[in-house]
Amino acid sequence: MQPARMYRRNLPHIQTVGKSYFVTFCTKGHWVIPEAERNIVLDCCRYTHGRSVFLHCAVVMPDHVHLVLTPMADPAGQPFLLEKLLKGIKGTAGRKICQALGRTGPVWQAESFDHILRSDESVEAKADYVIMNPVRKGLANEPALYPWLWRARNEQDV
Repeated sequence: MQPARMYRRNLPHIQTVGKSYFVTFCTKGHWVIPEAERNIVLDCCRYTHGRSVFLHCAVVMPDHVHLVLTPMADPAGQPFLLEKLLKGIKGTAGRKICQALGRTGPVWQAESFDHILRSDESVEAKADYVIMNPVRKGLANEPALYPWLWRARNEQDV
């Protein structure tokens, strides 16, 4: 009898227009992104705001990124797919970081963690939690002092 082979398969993501998500993605090998290049990552996250997502908040930590977002509908009325959104953010940011640093190879882990916010979870409460991450990690005394954090406060922020 042959040993069982383990295959890693990505599970399909089921999305609905109007649902919000908490997303985290990490650097490959938990590589620390230099401070100047964290601006690149934040800019790539913010670029999606109002185009394909409503980005409630984004926080770029030294070796990972947290987002709270709501995918918008495409012209056919379907939500923009998280997988494609994250591929765009990670791919663009990764290329720009490698170009800025003169390095090659992947910047990000292939997989990302995403969690659909349950009906009892407030988007604002999750965003409040996420923007406190730099404070909890001792990187800033308050969220407003952390330079790689962005938050939309209302629909007019698109």
